[in-house]
Amino acid sequence: MKKNKRNKILLFLKGLGTFLTVLLITISTLLAFSVKWMFKTWTSLTMDELVYHLTTPLEGTNTDMIKVYCNQCAVPAILVLAFAVILVLANRKKEKVFRRVILFLSIAAVGIASVTIGITWNILDIGDYLKGQSTYSTFIDDNYVDPSSVNITFPEQKRNLIYIFLESMEMTYADQEDGGAFEENVIPELTGLAQENEDFSGEDKKLNGGYSMPGTTWTMGAMFGQTSGLPLNISIDGNGMDTQDSFFPGITTMGDILQKEGYSQTLLLGSDATFGGRRLYFTEHGQYDIFDYNYALENGLIPEDYKVWWGYEDEKLFEFAKNRLQELSQQDMPFNLTMLTVDTHFEDGYECELCPDTFGKNQYANVMACSSKQVKAFVDWVSEQDFAENTTIVISGDHPTMDSDFCENVDSSYVRKVYTTYINPAVQKETDKKREYTTFDNFPTTIAALGAQIEGNRLGLGTNLFSTVKTLNEEYGISKEARELKKQSKLLKKMAHIDKNKQELLEREGKVPTAEIKSEKYKSEEGVLALKVKNIKYIQNGIQSVTAAIWKNEDQSDLQWIPMAIQKDGSCTTKIDMNIWNKEDGEYNVHIYIVDGNGNQYNVAQKIVEIKEETE
Repeated sequence: MKKNKRNKILLFLKGLGTFLTVLLITISTLLAFSVKWMFKTWTSLTMDELVYHLTTPLEGTNTDMIKVYCNQCAVPAILVLAFAVILVLANRKKEKVFRRVILFLSIAAVGIASVTIGITWNILDIGDYLKGQSTYSTFIDDNYVDPSSVNITFPEQKRNLIYIFLESMEMTYADQEDGGAFEENVIPELTGLAQENEDFSGEDKKLNGGYSMPGTTWTMGAMFGQTSGLPLNISIDGNGMDTQDSFFPGITTMGDILQKEGYSQTLLLGSDATFGGRRLYFTEHGQYDIFDYNYALENGLIPEDYKVWWGYEDEKLFEFAKNRLQELSQQDMPFNLTMLTVDTHFEDGYECELCPDTFGKNQYANVMACSSKQVKAFVDWVSEQDFAENTTIVISGDHPTMDSDFCENVDSSYVRKVYTTYINPAVQKETDKKREYTTFDNFPTTIAALGAQIEGNRLGLGTNLFSTVKTLNEEYGISKEARELKKQSKLLKKMAHIDKNKQELLEREGKVPTAEIKSEKYKSEEGVLALKVKNIKYIQNGIQSVTAAIWKNEDQSDLQWIPMAIQKDGSCTTKIDMNIWNKEDGEYNVHIYIVDGNGNQYNVAQKIVEIKEETE
């Protein structure tokens, strides 16, 4: 009996060991091919970017990329799984051979995993990353200028803004004579725009762009950095991106500033805005109207089954932008139209019908050249519109390209920077010296380009380039700044996490939900008090409910909660039966509570209403 039990245990352990061995060789194979695919796809991948995308939803990802991954990684892993299973089954009754098979598979799995981890460790410099994650620097803490604590004065006549993020656009693509690194200029139109306008190259005609710092080397990191003056350097649980509840709630961004100044704000992009947290960020910071691929589908701007590349191509993006600008220009408020192109995304970009074949089989060069022409045509169109005179255009590459081979022949001594130019700014620069700057400096420089006066000329980690104030790059050097930004910052962590005291946070950001209470003259005969709540501000994602809390006694023993009706114009109304209080004369406390679309409740308004019986 004991022998049978022992045999069953041994048989179970043998089966478990075999299963774990086959599983290990499959996972090791998948890991190896995944790493190979990852580094082939993202030649400039950093741990910051990898960690960030591991914490964000895959929603909005290019489906073509997922298909390529499955073909190049999942299929080989499945084939190895099948081979291992066949090998095990074929030799399961040959004890000695079976043991050798299991030993071989185990050694192979451990070997593959070890080599893969070693290569990944070295290429991503994980040791340095982990050291940075365990090392704190006061660089951000000492140099960050909180925009909410700075006096920013806008002109009475506010200026419109068009901000164009160009996917993977570098000044590198220009010819060497114009400051690029290529023998032939791939982006001649963009080169001309920068030379005719402002890229802070001083008296030199060679292009000058911004350094892309740690935490800004991928699209969301770049958009975040240019509009907040901060790197998107966070630990895995750093900013709630795993649950998509909040995106750095403790900061004030360009969107927040322009919203406060009464700007109408739109984010226009041809991909799904949800990807990478873009929808969350631009909704939470500035309440942008999101016009993305999904919006285009839902509103019939493109056929319901239409999808190319990441959504729709830039040719359509620029046409939609023209239509949106014509709508925005008819409003009474200033506007901020922020755009993101996508055709120039790696690998090799999307070749649309407009793309030339100037560079033969070099598809990525042809796509870059096409983007250059389209941007120039769009800028020319804007210049012909009635709103052009009062509109500033900022064009900036989001980050250096991740294409695997487009810049492989660029000399290692050449410093790659993103393309940058400011068109029709409302301010003159105070120095003709060439500036050394990062994309963080775009934040205050853009605000200044709109004609605003910035106390101290610094916001976030950025400096107003129109001023003579030194950038952090000019003060500390690019190497030291990059090195310090890779380390942890207590201030950045504090700003990344959701503040436990929501009211305190909103007060600090100047976004406390508010409203105005209006009461009509009390009609004692009817015993009815009519209340209206209007001018409701800073409510996130709509209103779930509005309730009036009313009491007369100091101890609130007579407190009553009265629901209010939400009207089409956004106001809320109710008629209160004062018979509840026996129509007793005196002062009544009225507090209004609103529950927003996120389920948060706020006390938005308070008022004391005097109830007095009418006398003849």
